[in-house]
Amino acid sequence: MGTQRDAGPVAAGPAAHADGTRRLLIGGRLVEAERTYPSLNPATGKVIGHAPDAAPADAKAAVAAARRAFDTTAWPTDVDLRVRCLEQLYGALVEHKEELRELTIADTGSPRIVTHGAGLDEPLEIVRYYAGLLREHSFTEDLGENEVRGRRNRRWVEKEAAGVVAAITAYNYPNQLALAKLAPALAAGCTVVLKGAPDTPLVTLALAELIAERTDIPAGVVNVLTSAGAEAGEVMTTHPDVDVVTFTGSTATGRKIMAAASGTVKRVFLELGGKSAMVVLDDADLDLTAMAAAFTICSHAGQGCAITSRLLVRRDQHDAMVERVAAQLAGVRYGDPRDANTYMGPLISERQREKVDGMVRRAVEGGAKLVTGGEKVDPGFFYTPTLLSGVDPDSEIAQEEVFGPVLAVIPYDDDDDAVRIANNSAYGLSGAVHSASEARAIAVARRIRTGTLSINGGNYFAPDVPFGGFKQSGIGREMGVAGLDEFLERKAFATIVP
Repeated sequence: MGTQRDAGPVAAGPAAHADGTRRLLIGGRLVEAERTYPSLNPATGKVIGHAPDAAPADAKAAVAAARRAFDTTAWPTDVDLRVRCLEQLYGALVEHKEELRELTIADTGSPRIVTHGAGLDEPLEIVRYYAGLLREHSFTEDLGENEVRGRRNRRWVEKEAAGVVAAITAYNYPNQLALAKLAPALAAGCTVVLKGAPDTPLVTLALAELIAERTDIPAGVVNVLTSAGAEAGEVMTTHPDVDVVTFTGSTATGRKIMAAASGTVKRVFLELGGKSAMVVLDDADLDLTAMAAAFTICSHAGQGCAITSRLLVRRDQHDAMVERVAAQLAGVRYGDPRDANTYMGPLISERQREKVDGMVRRAVEGGAKLVTGGEKVDPGFFYTPTLLSGVDPDSEIAQEEVFGPVLAVIPYDDDDDAVRIANNSAYGLSGAVHSASEARAIAVARRIRTGTLSINGGNYFAPDVPFGGFKQSGIGREMGVAGLDEFLERKAFATIVP
């Protein structure tokens, strides 16, 4: 197993105060909040900076600024302005990428290797993608002519910005989650109030500073908040001047947001939890699949909604697969996330570590076998790569999202049984199927009710691919053309043909 060392202090990053305190972005101005709260480095448990703790009054001011910008500026109608500003934002992000990388590592505990993928580098390309899409996207659809009661009508549909967007993100991939909401919303012509996660505020606030200081985005088009509690988010999800709510986080919180938004019948789209299954068919290469399963569950310490945390293996291959996965987990290097050789970092907080540890212990008490892991490592919030075998598919560990490096191995009898177990979940976000036959793998994958599927290790995650889930994994899609559509309204027109 790997070693864990002190991750040390974080660099100030773009536009931070000398003491590491950052500011809210409201109405085009970077402003102080009356209160601040500390952000901890998960690798050490030490304070690395202070974030503004937005009060309900700050949230109301941000919504008012977004409403004013939508109603009184050219942002919703000026496509060229939106393209230029998105390109400016992309350029600023690239220019400050290395500063943002160090800040991301310290604020999230994400290993350096993760920031070269979904933690930072890949999300930047979302901004460039939507700038390019905006250059070629048609906001008008011609429906041709029809005849009604002897008169001919010419019909068409125009797509326009949906209005003010309240965007609330989770802690695990703050760059990805913020830009996957912000870029398409801005491309559509919406104005935005973005609220970063309480556990990783500094990354989102650095984005706010770049927007304020390095782009021509008009005042109020983007507003950025952070807060230690839920009050600011409650204002955002209930305020009558908000038209759309987009949220990434737990399904439990998603339900509350849907209920809160229902009072004013806001459009809501949600990217929620997952309990994704990796199905290993009986003709798959067990060594390669074991490697994929082990390194997937340890990616960012298992803190990913689409991570395959259930490993489904045919019953007569169960023990052989468990042995192979355990060997792979033994080689996972965990520790200082700044170290380029570290594969797995810490969990986000002691609270999350206690949750993960409690679920593992209850699984063992319920009959699962703890093959390896299940240990806390200090300092920081580390939890060793953990493998549970012989897991009951109806048990808590197989049904509930863990958000930690815990892989549950579940035996199945045949392909039909594997599909049944994979679909035996309230979630439907992602999944994977491995087989020597691609056609067989695809056939099984088509029977699994999830929004994304990986076949034999294929990677679907990219700016042009819609991402989202079935069932209680969410509503709607982020990224791709579908992600733009989430922020557009359609208006139908008809005129008499002379």
